[in-house]
Amino acid sequence: MSDETRYTLDDLLTLMAVLRDPDQGCPWDVKQNWDSIVPHTIEEAYEVADAIERRAFDELPGELGDLLFQVVYYAQFGSEEGRFDFDDIVHVLTAKMVNRHPHVFPDGSMASRRSGISAAELETQQVHSRWEALKAQERAARAGDNSLVQGDDDVAGDTANLASALDDVPRTLPALSRAAKLSKRAARVGFDWPDTQGVMAKLAEELGEIQQALDAGDREHAAEEVGDLLFAAVNLARQLGADPERCLRGTNERFERRFRYLEKALAAEGVAVQEADLERMERHWQAAKRTESVAS
Repeated sequence: MSDETRYTLDDLLTLMAVLRDPDQGCPWDVKQNWDSIVPHTIEEAYEVADAIERRAFDELPGELGDLLFQVVYYAQFGSEEGRFDFDDIVHVLTAKMVNRHPHVFPDGSMASRRSGISAAELETQQVHSRWEALKAQERAARAGDNSLVQGDDDVAGDTANLASALDDVPRTLPALSRAAKLSKRAARVGFDWPDTQGVMAKLAEELGEIQQALDAGDREHAAEEVGDLLFAAVNLARQLGADPERCLRGTNERFERRFRYLEKALAAEGVAVQEADLERMERHWQAAKRTESVAS
């Protein structure tokens, strides 16, 4: 496509308006609403992540476009209901980012720039801490409370509007991602283990509680303890500086790769996987692991 025929953001916004037109638009698009689009938004975000992890950069413009299309959808809904439009989204985002980067925009405007301070020096000035402090202030303002800490006299009073370190962690996130964000927020205010050994002890404790529940025949309680075990594992990943979602996706990929190897090996022996005993499957599973080890 030549430069003269390339579509622009304005074209995309016009496209959405036409698709949503009750008389001339697409019936499927016309009937969509805030709630019906949410699953698509989540799916598109994961497809972007998948393309990046596979280094499929030729696919990335399309996947990013699909994700952008979700934003355009919400902008159209907002415009139709007189709530906001795409320009409002851009304005709020830009203003927020300028406000969160006083070390880059010292006067609080796009025109201002920092001077006399190198990037390395900025790191030593705890830029990340200032970023989190600004986000905490924003959360407190949205909660109608200008402080994360109330006096003793206030504790027994109405705390419905008390801002929390856990505010704004979306409930719709995948459970592992949400657990990571919740634990990270809590850790920032000092609620954390001092090192990985503390988390390892917690994992051992949770395993013991699962065993106790199983011994008592209480499967429901055992299931609850499994949740605690997973949460502790998420904390261990955080302590290691790893993303638990990415850790589990890596495990999923290894499991799938090894299981497919197992299936092919059994098929070569003329045995269907459902007919093989565990000992035979385990032998091929270990062979798959050795093959991967040699390849790496």
